Amino acid sequence: MDTLTREQRYARLLDMVRSNFSPTTQKCVDEALEYADRALDGQLRYDGSPMLDHAVRTAEIVISEIGLGRNSTVATILHDVVRLAAKKGSEELERVSAEIRSQFGDYVVNITRALANISDVKTKVAKEQADNFRDLIVSYSTDPRVILIKLADRLHNMRTLAAKREEKQRTTALETMQVYAPLAHRLGMQKIKQELENISLYYLDRPGYTELERDINEKYGKSRGFIDTATEKISQRLSENNIKCEITGRIKTVYSIYRKMNDQDKNLDEIYDYYAMRII
Repeated sequence: MDTLTREQRYARLLDMVRSNFSPTTQKCVDEALEYADRALDGQLRYDGSPMLDHAVRTAEIVISEIGLGRNSTVATILHDVVRLAAKKGSEELERVSAEIRSQFGDYVVNITRALANISDVKTKVAKEQADNFRDLIVSYSTDPRVILIKLADRLHNMRTLAAKREEKQRTTALETMQVYAPLAHRLGMQKIKQELENISLYYLDRPGYTELERDINEKYGKSRGFIDTATEKISQRLSENNIKCEITGRIKTVYSIYRKMNDQDKNLDEIYDYYAMRII
């Protein structure tokens, strides 16, 4: 670790834990951070940051963007420890698993080992392999939390993809587009799906993404007033009929419009359904 203490470096996660969980869980997360910090000491990611940084940022997504609980948070913090132990062989994996089971329980061990199994699968990103790979991920995930944590892990990797070589960026983006975004869609995690698609498109067709994003902002970026007005009118009419609702509105994502333009062979001026409204 650098000159910052563990508590200072990971203050955001610790604040989330204090805001969402009991003192018992806070203590458990502190112990997981201490264990992972010791086990991963000196290990760096491809961007030069401590490996524990990735686990912590993923845990933040698990808490704040997915809404999982204590065991999922602790397992996320520890998942790289188990993954690296698995790479060293079955003896080291069993030793680390026994330590984690003793300190954090069976659920945490089972989640981390399932995540390590998924990480060990060699992905083939050819389109014809995508369905098989998604099914393989699901087969390793008898606990649904495993898939959710894996999606959080991939989301953080995509958010930090700029640090990878260009060739790796494209490979990871294609894998994400064909495997992980459809998984998120299948689970109804639309916000994560859309972010995975947008980031993937950026690295697969950066000029096209950048140009379309600029054109969308120029053409529709000032349309927030329309969305607000429509939301207000719909809310008023539903309220008059004693219907409680939650309404959100947005301009559709760059990927959504990009795909529609390509599928329908149209330019941006020919795309009219660029607003999306959700009424719950």
